[in-house]
Amino acid sequence: MQPFPAAIRLSVVSISSDTAVPRPSTALDAVADAILMEQARLSPTFATGAGIAGFETELDDYSPAGAEASAASARDAIAKIAATEAIDEVDRVTVAAMTERLGLSLEEYEAGDHLRDLNNIASPLQGIRDTFDLMATATTEDWETIDERLAKVPAALAGYRASLAEGLSRGLIPARRQVGIGVEQANDLSRPGSFFDSFTASARPDGSPLPEALRDDLAAHAEAARQAYGDLAAFLADDLAPAAPEADGVGRERYDRASRSFLGAVVDFEETYAWGLDELDRIVAEQKAVAAEIAGPGATIAEAVAQLDSEDRWFLEGADALAAWMTETSQEAISFLDGRHFDIDPRLHRLECLIAPTHSGAIYYTGPSEDLSRPGRMWWSVPESVTRFATWRERTTVYHEGVPGHHLQIGQSVIEPTLNRWRRLGCWVSGHGEGWALYSERLMDEFGFLATPADRLGMLDGQLLRACRVVIDLGVHLALPCPDRFGGGVWDEPKAWNLLVTHIADDEAFLRFELDRYLGWPGQAPSYKIGQRLWEQARADARQRAVARGEVFDLKAFHSDALTLGPLGLDVFAQALAGQFA
Repeated sequence: MQPFPAAIRLSVVSISSDTAVPRPSTALDAVADAILMEQARLSPTFATGAGIAGFETELDDYSPAGAEASAASARDAIAKIAATEAIDEVDRVTVAAMTERLGLSLEEYEAGDHLRDLNNIASPLQGIRDTFDLMATATTEDWETIDERLAKVPAALAGYRASLAEGLSRGLIPARRQVGIGVEQANDLSRPGSFFDSFTASARPDGSPLPEALRDDLAAHAEAARQAYGDLAAFLADDLAPAAPEADGVGRERYDRASRSFLGAVVDFEETYAWGLDELDRIVAEQKAVAAEIAGPGATIAEAVAQLDSEDRWFLEGADALAAWMTETSQEAISFLDGRHFDIDPRLHRLECLIAPTHSGAIYYTGPSEDLSRPGRMWWSVPESVTRFATWRERTTVYHEGVPGHHLQIGQSVIEPTLNRWRRLGCWVSGHGEGWALYSERLMDEFGFLATPADRLGMLDGQLLRACRVVIDLGVHLALPCPDRFGGGVWDEPKAWNLLVTHIADDEAFLRFELDRYLGWPGQAPSYKIGQRLWEQARADARQRAVARGEVFDLKAFHSDALTLGPLGLDVFAQALAGQFA
């Protein structure tokens, strides 16, 4: 999930819970803001996600030349940051955060990681299509903007093919499994009646038909986009697949870069893997205790799940009912938490809960635009065959994506006046963001929102999935030893699949999508659970510092201080909370 938000230029910097003084924008803020706009120029899809206006008709240059332009921009940005004086604590955090993020992006470029950027969920293949989900559609002018961007899909995909071809020539090729999935997805987007056709055919600005000329342009550009995806599918099948390696694991060198990219922290992989195995066992023990509450003493987890799935009270029928329940559940959380455990700005009380136009099964959040005209949105990509939804499984997901999870976290960055625009919009780190969202699920349990055994079992099922991710992702990509109880030897796809289906109570299609994601997007999936661990460690450290000062630890104040920092790499985040930039 790539975030976004920001706005407002100048204001206050918190000194304590009840004191604030003005903080004018600094020279470093100006440099950071200029770097952000250059980032938006080079990646219009990022700009759309971030809600930065002015780039809506464009698409990224995914060619090798586009990657070189981004790398040159990063080098220039690092030099400008180094040449600009940091005058206060906020500036010093900015320097640390930008230097870490930009420096890592150059490492990835120099290693050629962009030349094999293909997976089942978050590569240019999906990103080019996905950007249209975030575009305004209310007026004829909006559809004219969409038409301009849609016309550029073939060029964007041609640039992407050129990068994959360059990777092929250099032996930097994605795994065969991901290439095969890419063929399927690109073919699906190329068929008549698929997304581009249905999206453009749905245009009814203000409830009225489009002008005939615009409607014809949209139809022609939709057809060209479909054909371009067909060309991509053919390239993947005919050129890339025969040379693609069979092995899913990427090895330690590439995994190290990926892990730092998604965490913004350096972790000990072997220690983290051992911790993941321990977490898996600990959560299973919790599940067994809750299963006994649901289905009686000695009941297995599977028996408890079967009992819940036999009770209609835990189910919703139809996507419309699901969207309404998501809205009701998130608004209940906002109403309760505001003023008690968080001070939630009234502008963040608005959260749209929507059914996504795709059918992958994913649940995700997209942030508000910079001016808040586009609200934060929780999306559910419902598989076409699914019409019945278990609330006991998903209540915790609403808290993860909504409040106090992503919506509060990202929305707070939108309206945080102490941060420059790059801090608000340009520094999304998965371990920080997803770690907070997973931490939020446990937090809602602490606050009593998962009081029923059914909802607790759902939360634990989600937590167990995240623990499985740590074990599988590290295990497969680093070829770590697999415990005998999971098959022995070293980790591979069959052992990973067996672990998932043995431990996670979900349908096979979802679990297959999940495993393909882990295998093709190294380092991202474990960033949730590892990020949660680092958030919990930051909270424990803050408590210890308060005790050392002779103070009572204030959890609400800790959350406020942490969220006010905005998104950061987790090493910089921990240093900032500890006052190391003061």
